This record gives sequence, structure tokens and C-alpha cells, in this order.
Amino acid sequence: MFSPGRVREGAAVRDLTLLAGLLGLLLVLCIVLKMGAERAGLPALVGYILLGFMVRLLDHAWGLPAETAGILDFLGLFGVVFLLFGVGLKTDLGGLRAVLGSAGWIWVGNVLVSGGAGYLAARYLLETGVTTGLMVAVALTATSVGVTVGVWDSRGKLTSREGEVLLDVAELDDVSAVVLMAILFAVLPTLQGTAPGDPVGTALRTAGLFTIKALFFGAICFLLARYAEGRITSFLDREGGPDRTVAVSGIGLGIAALAGMLGFSMAIGAFFAGLVFSTDPRSIRDETSFESLHDLFVPFFFLGLGFKVDPMALGGALAPAALLLGVAVVGKVVGTSLPALGIMGGSSALLLGVSMVPRAEISMIVMERGLTVGGGIVSPVLFGAMVLVTLLTSTLFPVLMSWGLGRQDSG
Repeated sequence: MFSPGRVREGAAVRDLTLLAGLLGLLLVLCIVLKMGAERAGLPALVGYILLGFMVRLLDHAWGLPAETAGILDFLGLFGVVFLLFGVGLKTDLGGLRAVLGSAGWIWVGNVLVSGGAGYLAARYLLETGVTTGLMVAVALTATSVGVTVGVWDSRGKLTSREGEVLLDVAELDDVSAVVLMAILFAVLPTLQGTAPGDPVGTALRTAGLFTIKALFFGAICFLLARYAEGRITSFLDREGGPDRTVAVSGIGLGIAALAGMLGFSMAIGAFFAGLVFSTDPRSIRDETSFESLHDLFVPFFFLGLGFKVDPMALGGALAPAALLLGVAVVGKVVGTSLPALGIMGGSSALLLGVSMVPRAEISMIVMERGLTVGGGIVSPVLFGAMVLVTLLTSTLFPVLMSWGLGRQDSG
């Protein structure tokens, strides 16, 4: 006898089977892409984004299970958490504190110039609304810590004074971008005219509440690092094996989730979770088992970005992408290099500015939220343009960074 329930159940099993096969294929392809990118000296994220776009084209042509986008989003969330957790693990807090004063001035300069240039370009050249202009401005203030740090680390320059300044400024960029994003989304109803109130007053109240939450979250991280981290790692050291990596990663996910519940980005929470475990040389930062978790989840964040690019909007995104690329380059190079001249030579300041150009993680998180929140804040065309900016800045500028670092070595 015909049973609609059994038909639906069979279709669900078929879709799950197809999804499992697709995920397995994507993991294998990501490994191949990573090996190829390492040989070519390029960041693997470029290949991951392109692969995600190819999956979107496949979905557009033949149709994939409806759950595909949700699965990629879910795994992508873990991806960005593990990405910034790993960055936090490798951070030298002592080195950061030593350069915090000088890095602060550079950070202020590059955020003001890159954000201001981004707003003016979006508002008056792309003729967007005020809210969209602010969204682009916030996205362009961020820097891809992962791309930049990877190049400097491969050249053995991350522990130099310039490398410590670079890391500090890049991290400050991302933290401030998250703060600005939180404030922007808080005043969004007022800016769009859907809720009464004074945008300035709302922004000030949001900033005050955000500061209180940040102090609370910072205090928790400090207490964990000061009093709990050593006991945790000592206990896990006695057990040994990959269980330590899994346990510490689980704690990191918990800290990231707490940050998310407080209104921060889980990505930034994961970064601070990494800092908690970065103070002890026995932490997992040098273990290959953590690299396996990293390689399992991180590609899905970039795959998800590529999957969100609308193929029908890509053609119209070329001209906005060219404009935003120019703004992204000039904003960071000028905004970073000029303040840096006060503490380092001209060539080092220029190299620092070039190193701040790549955009990826936080920038695309901002644009993704603008795309998904509704109201047409970020259109598919604008989102596609920013994806192209990500691809180009993450591909071209690592080459320029590597060349500049090589010249420093030869000089």
C-alpha cells in the first residue's frame, strides 16, 4: 500500500546519504587544495572559497538537498572558532603588551582611514544607503589575522618587533570590528526607521553595556588563565595522548559559546580562549592532533562563504569589487604606514601597511550578517563583490608580503 510517510522517510534517508557523500568528498578535496596551495605559496582559503562556489553552481544546476546550506553554516561556525582559537594559542602575550602603546596609534589610524574610505566609497560611489555604507566601513576596518600571520610566520618574522606590532594591530582591528558590528546592529532598527529613538544615544548605551560585558568576559578569561589553566593542563598531561587536545578544544568551545551568549562574536571568544591556554608551553599549540581538528573544521567556514555567492549576481559584482579593492588597499596601506613611520623605517612601515590589506574572516562575518539579517542591507551583488575582494587580497598580497620580507632578509 502507498504510504506518503514512507516516501518522505526514504527521501530524507537519500538526502542524508547524499550529504554524507558530499561532505566526505569536500574534505578530500580540501586536503588536496591545501597541499597544492602550500606548494604554490598561497593561502588555502582561496581554494576553499572557490570550491564552495563550485558547490553553489552544482546546487544551482541540479539541486542539492535543502539541508546543504545549513550544514555548511553549522560546520563553518566550528571552522571560524577553531581558526581563531589556533591564532590565540600562538599569541605571545608578553610581546603584545610590550608593543601595545605603539600598536594602538597605528590601529587608530588604519581603522579611521580604512573605515572612512569604505563608507565614502559605498555611500557616494556605489550609492548605497547609510546603513549599508556603515556595514562596508566596519567590514573594511578588519584584517585577516590568519592570512597575514601565516606569511610572516613562514618567514620566521612573527617574533620580530615588527611582527609583534603587526599581530597586535591585526588583532585590535578584528576586536574593534566586532565591537563596531555589535553597535551597528544594535542601532539598526533606529537607522532604518523601524524603531523610535536617538541613534547616538542608543549607540552610547550599547557601547556602555558592551564595555561592561567585555570586562566581565575578560575577567573570566583572566581568572581561567591565572588560576585554572595550569591545573587543567597538568591534569591532562598526566593522561597524555590526543584526549588532551580534545578536552582543551572543548573548553575553548565553551568559552567561545559564552562570548556568543554575551553578544560578542564566537570567533573573538575563541581567540581569547586560545589566549587562556597560550601562557603554558605544555598547551596544545604545538600538537599535531590540534592541527587535525583545525584542518577538519576550518575549511568549512570558507566553503560556506563561497556557497553564499549568488552566481546570478556575480557579473554585476565585478565593478563594485574593483572599487572596493582599491579602497581596501589604499585604506590599510595609508592608514597603517603613516602612523607606523614614527616607530620604524619607511620600508618597514610600508611592508606593515601592505600586510594589513588581506581581508577574510571577520570582514566576511560582518558582510554575512548583513546579508542574512534581511532588509536589503547587504545585497547579493555587494556580498559577491566583497568575496572577490577577499579572494584578491588574500591571493595577491601574501605574494607581496613574502617578497617584501625576502628583501628585508637579503638587505
